[in-house]
Amino acid sequence: MNKEEIKKQIEILRKEKDAIILAHYYTNPEIQDIADYIGDSLGLSQMAAKTDSSVILFCGVKFMAETASIISPGKKVLIPDITAGCSLAESIVRENILEWKRKNPDGIVVSYINTTAEVKALTDICCTSANAAKIISSIPEDAKILFGPDKNLAKYIQTMTGRDIDIWDGDCCVHEDFTKEKVESLIAANPGAEILIHPESSCSHDPSILEREDVFVLSTSGMVKRAGDSPAQSFIIVTEPGVLYQMNLMYPGKKFIPVDIGNKCYQMRKVTLEKVLWSLINEEFEISIPESIRAKAYPSIERMFHINSL
Repeated sequence: MNKEEIKKQIEILRKEKDAIILAHYYTNPEIQDIADYIGDSLGLSQMAAKTDSSVILFCGVKFMAETASIISPGKKVLIPDITAGCSLAESIVRENILEWKRKNPDGIVVSYINTTAEVKALTDICCTSANAAKIISSIPEDAKILFGPDKNLAKYIQTMTGRDIDIWDGDCCVHEDFTKEKVESLIAANPGAEILIHPESSCSHDPSILEREDVFVLSTSGMVKRAGDSPAQSFIIVTEPGVLYQMNLMYPGKKFIPVDIGNKCYQMRKVTLEKVLWSLINEEFEISIPESIRAKAYPSIERMFHINSL
């Protein structure tokens, strides 16, 4: 079958199986084109929580599908490629959390949503890049905090809130390569452009970058919104370049300059139209979190939703 025939079959099966297709901004354009909803980690989590569909087909990486399963235990959650992982989520395991808790029995564990279900089960409050500062600020000032696994997001939040945080030494292998030097080179070559930086980027907490009035450190969805709200006509985008596809569709009169067009999340891009069709036909790969883990992991996400709504 060609691409158009595959899309038609996906549409038929989506209706037959009462499925919703969720896709992250970092997936390939052909996947974004068939998605019912495109978002970042926060938006995708919220959509997974409120959908009435019987099947959630998650076009992203495994921890995202796990989060959907934690939130919606009565639904079938599918991921088209079970090998689609995340270097950040894999950089911390339950034993690391347990060791910190033994040393800090009264401490608070704040985990980025980019973590496994087992880590979430030992987490007090989850967060995303969109609400991490709000989550940290909600915790009593005298509390000991572990923030993991992303060191760059943690350092940015520490700069914004002034809080003393134990920082786990993990990073996104894509965002870690978005350095101050690369950003400064693009700034020099594109005068007048706004600079939109994802807080996972290694440059997000650099003082010389943050002091600029034309720099905005934002979640992926925050970048998309800023691109529409801002009077600026050109933007340097410091995140995975997949988001440029939606930006160009939504704001065709504006110019979007990726910090590195070749630095992509190839785990996200393992998801293809062929794999989506196969997943719908065979209802695989299904992500089902054992109830013993799910029940412990869910409160950390529920607390995030509650604090985010305040």
